[in-house]
Amino acid sequence: MTHSIHDVGQRPRKSWNAHLSAAFILALVCVGFSPQAALSAEKEKGQQISRVIAKEMTAAQKALQANQWADAIKDLDAAEGKAGLTPFDVKTIHYFKGFANIKLGNLKVAQVEFEKALATGAVGAEEKASMTRTLFGIAAQSQQYQKTIDYGKEMAEAGSATPNDLLIITQSYFQLKDCKNAGVWADKAVAASRKAGEAPKENLFLFKLQCASDASDNAAMIPVLNDLIRLNGKSTYWNTLLRIERQDERDDRNTLMLYRVMFDTGSMTAGSDYIEMAQLLGDAALPAEAQTVIEKAMSAGLIGDAQKERTTRLLNSFKTRAEADKKGLAALDAEATKNPAGELDVKLGEVYYGTGDYQNAVSAISRGIQKGQIKHQDEAYVYLARSQVALTHTAEAKKAIAGLKGVPNISPRVLKLWTLYGDTLR
Repeated sequence: MTHSIHDVGQRPRKSWNAHLSAAFILALVCVGFSPQAALSAEKEKGQQISRVIAKEMTAAQKALQANQWADAIKDLDAAEGKAGLTPFDVKTIHYFKGFANIKLGNLKVAQVEFEKALATGAVGAEEKASMTRTLFGIAAQSQQYQKTIDYGKEMAEAGSATPNDLLIITQSYFQLKDCKNAGVWADKAVAASRKAGEAPKENLFLFKLQCASDASDNAAMIPVLNDLIRLNGKSTYWNTLLRIERQDERDDRNTLMLYRVMFDTGSMTAGSDYIEMAQLLGDAALPAEAQTVIEKAMSAGLIGDAQKERTTRLLNSFKTRAEADKKGLAALDAEATKNPAGELDVKLGEVYYGTGDYQNAVSAISRGIQKGQIKHQDEAYVYLARSQVALTHTAEAKKAIAGLKGVPNISPRVLKLWTLYGDTLR
């Protein structure tokens, strides 16, 4: 069975439309823009407008400074129609026309003008960088995906691309259904974000997740889901990850370990999962915890009418057994304390956990781990961690989970998922 991104209710969003509006693109090219200042700067470099179009360009500059964009374009059109223009003349005319058209909201026309300006070869390095960024913004806003990629790559090669620029390049590849390059640029954007001290955008991982889902590649979905969980710990991502991991698990004890992660991350959404988890807990002689699991499913309205009678019988059975365990806690505590092996202490701690007595659970399990001779060390560390989480002792919970790495013969899947859970504890 393949799990789709649709399972988690997420799709990559077309994020640029909100950010690359005409106003945004205008800001890219217009910050500090002054027609007179632009020409003065070029004059200092030995370049200036030809006398043949001096009259028209002077009029255009005045119109631009007066925010008379249409009049400026008329003057620039007149200048463009003159004979004997230098490449610098042509570049300046198109650059100013591009600026005026952006002001008028004519982005496609502005794009053509800036492209013509670049084509003259008379553009300086700073101007080229500015125009390339503006063209990148226009192409992205108008969903010209290949052009967005081309201009974005120029910026990346020049070292001026921001993490958000790299995200837009990624999204462009994704829209072109080029998942290979979308993945490459998503990784670049993630790396750039982290280098800049920023959290990577969720969309970067969603592009990769959607591509893996579309390819029915669960193996490729798993590391992306891990990244998403580390990013924000959303229960929807946990749910998808654990369902993928669980489908290949054949050992009941390991399956219960996965259910514990699902339960503790709030990602269990199906009544059948609660019922199966409770049954496995009952088989493991943990009826009080099984009772808690069933009661949570019922209170959440996850038990359907067809299951209610059977589930109620199951719940009543767990209640009876849990009550017997509670009555025998004092005797079990005394026996475990005297026993030189730690097995009974761990079992005592698990029972305490099921009753909600987390402090005594920590004491008993810690004592058992110190004694040693525990049949299932992985369960000891997991219940110790869960008890510490319940007590909001995050650092101690992380320490307990770290102890799983030293457990011989632990299931690699169990170790991986509980380690991931530990990474998300805050």
